Amino acid sequence: MKHLVWLLVLACLLGIVISLGLGLYHLSRGTPQDSARLARALTVRITVSLLLFALLMLAWYFGLIAPHSLQGRGAPPP
Repeated sequence: MKHLVWLLVLACLLGIVISLGLGLYHLSRGTPQDSARLARALTVRITVSLLLFALLMLAWYFGLIAPHSLQGRGAPPP
């Protein structure tokens, strides 16, 4: 089940990066039709980002993921 959560997280991150790339592409072209496509690409990015946040909160709530401490022991004492 943990692998499924990680796959969903990676899919969401990939979707965010693709949406940002499409937004940049439509921003650089600058035609009137691209303005609507730019807005749609950025709307998709925001939606996928919110879904990723909700997925992470649900996975934490159900115990599929858990926070952990840093691997190091921290800063040495003065």
